[in-house]
Amino acid sequence: QVQLVESGGDLVQSGGSLRLSCVASGSSFSPDVMGWYRQAPGKQRESVASSTRAGRIDYADSVKGRFIISRDDARKTVYLEMNSLAPEDTAVYYCAGGPLLKPSKYWGQGTQVTVSS
Repeated sequence: QVQLVESGGDLVQSGGSLRLSCVASGSSFSPDVMGWYRQAPGKQRESVASSTRAGRIDYADSVKGRFIISRDDARKTVYLEMNSLAPEDTAVYYCAGGPLLKPSKYWGQGTQVTVSS
């Protein structure tokens, strides 16, 4: 059984930084795609960043130049380094992973990021 567990969410001031981590368990879990999503209150969940095993990385326009996604497949971990945080980055951040045809097959429970102005 696959489980994804996020950590690293916190309350931070505008302009600050945070690093989120997502660790996967499950011996059979070897995802092609790992990604981060977020959902702010009253808004739809949106993709923030994704990373494929082949090395392709994509970012939402709103976080380009500020966020960095990385993965350590040996540790089954994906990270999201978030810099220059702004109040509009406040959301629950989820990690997800899966095969290329279903990159969000598995989800974590989410971690809260709150950015104060």
